[in-house]
Amino acid sequence: MARPRKSSGRMASKGFPNPIDVHVGSRIRLRRTLLGMSQERLAEAIGLTFQQVQKYERGANRVGSSRLYDLARVLDVPVSYFFEDMAPGVQDKTPSKLMGLAHPPAPDYEPDPMAKRETLELVRAYYKIGDPAVRKRIFELTKSIAKSYRDDED
Repeated sequence: MARPRKSSGRMASKGFPNPIDVHVGSRIRLRRTLLGMSQERLAEAIGLTFQQVQKYERGANRVGSSRLYDLARVLDVPVSYFFEDMAPGVQDKTPSKLMGLAHPPAPDYEPDPMAKRETLELVRAYYKIGDPAVRKRIFELTKSIAKSYRDDED
């Protein structure tokens, strides 16, 4: 007699994608948009159709590990970027948790500031400044402000 199949955590029986897949898809869309890249261009870079990219971005299709690696490479982010800023309620929707399996506590993790949206937008805006002298003055001003905050904390 065949054993009943365990849930994959996809939540397909309820008719909607796993919230973690939706989060990963939203991070793909965010990064693609920040880079000014179209779905078509991203799809071409990773050997897919733009419809497949749309499905990833909506969370309708899961992103496999090799595809996630390709996406990270093309979007110039670490793989961990796709899991950053995930709400605690979403974190609880892993397949193993949905099946009732226990998880050991995760070590404290500080997300890479270079992968944050704010940092990416700041860098994009910075490089849109055409005059190198103005750009350098803004750079020096920012360093000076950061140093004054660091000095205040000491």
